[in-house]
Amino acid sequence: MAKENKRDPQEYTVEEKLKSLYQLQLIFSEIDRIKTLRGELPLEVQDLEDDIAGLRTRIANYSADIENLRAEESKRKIKIEEAKAMIEKYTEDQNNVRNNREYDLLAKEIEFQSLEVEFCEKKLRQFAAELKSKMEDIERTEGLLEDRLRDLEDKKSELEEIVSETKEEEEKLRDRAKVLEGSIESRLLQSFKRIRKNTRNGLGVVYVQRDACGGCFNKIPPQRQLDIKMRKKIIVCEYCGRIMIDPELAGVKETTVQAPEKKTRKRAIRKSDKKED
Repeated sequence: MAKENKRDPQEYTVEEKLKSLYQLQLIFSEIDRIKTLRGELPLEVQDLEDDIAGLRTRIANYSADIENLRAEESKRKIKIEEAKAMIEKYTEDQNNVRNNREYDLLAKEIEFQSLEVEFCEKKLRQFAAELKSKMEDIERTEGLLEDRLRDLEDKKSELEEIVSETKEEEEKLRDRAKVLEGSIESRLLQSFKRIRKNTRNGLGVVYVQRDACGGCFNKIPPQRQLDIKMRKKIIVCEYCGRIMIDPELAGVKETTVQAPEKKTRKRAIRKSDKKED
């Protein structure tokens, strides 16, 4: 049995192209509905992941600062010990000086080393305050990190639940969309997708509703309405740029509102008759 030759999209009539575009629009609208069910969850998950990465980087920076402070703290403590050892030595040397000049020099050295001890002790107090602040920052940031991790877990489980419920349906819709896209010439398909992208509600094809565009609701001239019903060419709305089709092609029965009968004229005639009588 010979395989059926696939038709070239160029061979389709305008009516067939419009019908395919409208069917494709319905599928895309359904996919958009599924995405709406997910809401802002994908973005919220991404934001939480970015926040978590930032908090972890902040904790790592605090930890590096603490290591540097402790290294400086150790250096200062060593300097204090060295300065105290020098003070003790110079104090002993003062007992063995030969003149006042040597004594004064040693006294100056003792004073200098004492100042060094005071300076290092001051630095140690600063380091202790900074260390305490950094530790508090780490503790506070770790608390925030735990909260974000819990939120991320909840959001991910919620998103996974929604995705699992709609994944099969979405895949089927996308497969149907691919089949339809194969029957639409690429230039027309690209135009349709561009129109969809530029519209807020994602509608690239709309049908005429009560003599108006179903997208922007601007009135359509009678001749243009006739051209749409003829289905001989692709017609777009001159206001919003959407592709327009007639309701019958969309499978929609257009309802017409009947105006109430005017009785005022009859009443006026009756009044005039009474005056003549």
